[in-house]
Amino acid sequence: MKLIYLGTGAAEGIPALFCNCEYCKGVRQRGGREIRSRSQILIDGELGIDFPPDAFSHARGIDLSALKYLLVTHSHMDHFYAHDFILRGYKYAGNMTEPTLSIYGNQEVMDVFGECTAREMKPDVAENIRLCPIGAFEEIEFGAYRVYTLLANHSSEEPLLFLIEKGDKRVLHLTDTGRLPEDSVRYLAEIGGKPVDLVTLDCTFLFAETDAFARHMGLDENMRTMSRLEEIGLADGHTKKVITHFSHNARPTTEALSSAEREYGVLAAFDGMEIEI
Repeated sequence: MKLIYLGTGAAEGIPALFCNCEYCKGVRQRGGREIRSRSQILIDGELGIDFPPDAFSHARGIDLSALKYLLVTHSHMDHFYAHDFILRGYKYAGNMTEPTLSIYGNQEVMDVFGECTAREMKPDVAENIRLCPIGAFEEIEFGAYRVYTLLANHSSEEPLLFLIEKGDKRVLHLTDTGRLPEDSVRYLAEIGGKPVDLVTLDCTFLFAETDAFARHMGLDENMRTMSRLEEIGLADGHTKKVITHFSHNARPTTEALSSAEREYGVLAAFDGMEIEI
């Protein structure tokens, strides 16, 4: 499996859209890897996780028309910008690699899609988008993938996390979420199987400490999560730990992230980072 971390920032992006704090002003001057668009992951060129407003800029280097399947964690704008799907066909898009796109998400995601596309969606675009409502603790299959859905600790709309399998490879996606609900840990234990090859960890708060009620994680909760996964046999010393979804408030400078990598044995994602497992 090949993963591309197209966007690695939290809701406001980095530099934050309307922010003039010293960190954001510095990022505008420095540029480079400290610039972070909103969260989006592409797997094998055909499976996406989330679809932010920044998908337009991400498409400069990849073929988003090749996307066959889209897993949506929740309906918040930075993870599901549904307006853009009116452009998937008609006069807006020709010679698409894959004519049909299947979107998997909770009922709120389905509702947001309807609300955002109601005014401008063309019938010949709509007929090539398949909406697939899903909930927590389900097993679904499409193409070469098997996906298990977990409940996140993030909002009241049943936000989702995903364990994705393809052949003998396994990826666990844990963004956006705070401390994993016990029901999700138990479900992962019931699924069992070999340790996952890679875990994507919400690290919005980076070095800041969090508590059990936080809607995002930092490194302290990331390590606690990894310990829980090791206890149930779903992670081991070979599991790659990728931190992402950084907020500008955490000041994820190059130096700070290098320190986190050394101290915690993680890999800090940056926009455009590719990794194969």
